[in-house]
Amino acid sequence: MNQVIVESLQGVTLAGGGPFGKAALARALRFAPRIVGADGGADRLLALGAEPEAVIGDFDSISAAAKGRLAGRLFPIAEQETTDFDKALRSIVAPFVLGLGFAGARLDHGLAVLNALARAPERRALILSPQDVTFLAPLEMELALPPGTRLSLFPMGAVEAESSGLRWPLQGLKFAPDGMIGTSNEVSGPVRLRFSAAKMLVILPVRYLPEALRGLGCR
Repeated sequence: MNQVIVESLQGVTLAGGGPFGKAALARALRFAPRIVGADGGADRLLALGAEPEAVIGDFDSISAAAKGRLAGRLFPIAEQETTDFDKALRSIVAPFVLGLGFAGARLDHGLAVLNALARAPERRALILSPQDVTFLAPLEMELALPPGTRLSLFPMGAVEAESSGLRWPLQGLKFAPDGMIGTSNEVSGPVRLRFSAAKMLVILPVRYLPEALRGLGCR
């Protein structure tokens, strides 16, 4: 059984140990003002002048100094079958989670985060990088995006789709990680997406985070 460590009526910013800066943190906090660290993400937050209300993970990368400073806010989960992102995500109950420091540092870590998104479709989690916002799409969604916006789709399992408002429609296509994918599509009008399973990642330019949140019903 998963232990609820952080429960919030607001969005939660979850920080990992990968690189992110003050501007990215400020963007996330505008929408998700509660702060949680995943293991070594606590050190990253402290270096930027922010203190997490909780730190969750197996604690194989957090520094001794951060442990001392954040005593009383540490929640170790010792098992090694899942990542620190997974541990933290399943320990947070909130309308949505914005993940910082989970994309771009190492490919294997990034892939593990995407795997966690696909295995927890009941969670609303969006991963922010300097360029992109990535999230698992629900079965149906609408997105209000300007024409010409890049919209990429990447399947995490077998899934079929229907669309309107995309330059290259999705009807009749069968997507799979080892088959058809949908990267670098383009918005041509109001976007409506429908999927046969919650197995499709949507990747948008990070400046459209507000539109992504609205499309997911998060604000």
